[in-house]
Amino acid sequence: MDENLLNDVVAAALKAGADAAEAVGAERRSLSITVRMGELEEVEREEARDLGLRVFVGRRQATVSGSDISPDARARLVERAVAMARLAPEDPYAGLADPERLAKGPLPDLDLYDPAEPSAEALEDRARAAEAAARGAPKVTNTDGASGSWSASQWTMVTSADFTGVHRASGFSIGASAIAGDGEGMETGYDGRSTRWEADLPAPETLGAEAGRRAASRLGARKIASTTAPVIFENRLAGSLMGPLIGAISGPSIARGTSFLKDKLGQQIFAKGVRISDDPHRRRGLGSSPFDDEGVANAPHDIIADGVLTTWLLNSSSARQLGLETTGHASRGLAGPPGVSVSNLTFQPGEKDLAGLMADAGEGLLVTSMFGPSLNGNTGDWSVGCSGFWFEGGEIAYPVSEITVAGNLLDIFPRITPGSDLELLRASNAPSLLVEALAIAGR
Repeated sequence: MDENLLNDVVAAALKAGADAAEAVGAERRSLSITVRMGELEEVEREEARDLGLRVFVGRRQATVSGSDISPDARARLVERAVAMARLAPEDPYAGLADPERLAKGPLPDLDLYDPAEPSAEALEDRARAAEAAARGAPKVTNTDGASGSWSASQWTMVTSADFTGVHRASGFSIGASAIAGDGEGMETGYDGRSTRWEADLPAPETLGAEAGRRAASRLGARKIASTTAPVIFENRLAGSLMGPLIGAISGPSIARGTSFLKDKLGQQIFAKGVRISDDPHRRRGLGSSPFDDEGVANAPHDIIADGVLTTWLLNSSSARQLGLETTGHASRGLAGPPGVSVSNLTFQPGEKDLAGLMADAGEGLLVTSMFGPSLNGNTGDWSVGCSGFWFEGGEIAYPVSEITVAGNLLDIFPRITPGSDLELLRASNAPSLLVEALAIAGR
């Protein structure tokens, strides 16, 4: 969106009585093709241009957004935002980011934008190739389809504190879902990949074949009795174990006193040697950006260093509430004030591969699918439904399903051993993670 238009919106807000203002323009184009059983099923095209405005009247704030950016619509947007701010409750911590913390040029080149725009025919060909490979896998009897997609977006921010920032990114993805059957049951399997650059996509045939293999490998899944045993979370999903950690160290949670880690800053919560990092400047990273969503300069952080919790994740508001400085983790959409999020989160690898972790554990559960997580944010009590494989003597024995693993994260975190099989395929990545003696609820 044109920077001059956003500057005009900010100027109009100040003229209407705002003490400070922040305008954001978001533009997005996308194309997605879905095929199923060799036939074209869906074509979805999107072109959107939206405007968001946050204004401050004293310590009162309001945020409005809209997709009509005509002069009359912008005038109504400004009028409504200022009127809402005057009626809003006072927030002593509200305000734009401190000017000295704002990102200043030149911004880092993160190589996030590929100008290539694939045709609908090219995306359909990828989807067909992925699905054909899935259908050709042994024991696959059906599919839930395959897709190929592309997107390009631009985020432009202008504030009354003289900050202007532009962030462009592209996205390419392929995914396939297979259904395997053996006469006694059916199982599903999925594989997919998203990248910033088209050239970084793997062959669609590889993804489709892997989806089929995963579906077939789950056939004959058994239910197991409740027990306590070592549990290994496969690298493909182990990154999700960091979600509760991130929520627990976010500034708003700490400020509200609703986090099970609220008293743990600077303390050992993982084993020595464990490092979890957040890097907003990873080239071609799916979570990368040259500044946070308040325009603050961001930088890599070791959130966990040698097992020690080193920092809270703060935006400007939560930092002021805690008497600290923002860490550049503000995150927002067009509506509502900023929240907090990470960028490219990585649980750094250990020394042994998955086979080595299984050999060390001897007998236990390898989790390959998780669903329905539950967390008590105040206590750290956590559980999740899952399926996967039981292993014995360090080798896969048989697939298992309909089980739940549970424990308290304050007890689980120190007993995590990371494997060496880290792959940087997502915004949140981890190697396979072994937790000794975790409660498993079965039949």
